Amino acid sequence: MGSVGGRPHQDLSRAVVKTLGYRLLMVCITVVVALAVVGDVEQALGIGVVANLVKTGTYLGYERLWDRVDWGV
Repeated sequence: MGSVGGRPHQDLSRAVVKTLGYRLLMVCITVVVALAVVGDVEQALGIGVVANLVKTGTYLGYERLWDRVDWGV
């Protein structure tokens, strides 16, 4: 399905669900890596949560921006 009048290709709700699902996976990966580096569960959870809150908002904005680009669609 192509863009019509500059509107996004997918609903905002779909983009949000995709974003949250992906970021949840990334939180898990970040926490495991941080745990391996710092060796402390509490610090690893803090790193995983904070880093991924920032990345979630960034990814959602990036995805919505690209959803408005017709190139390659």
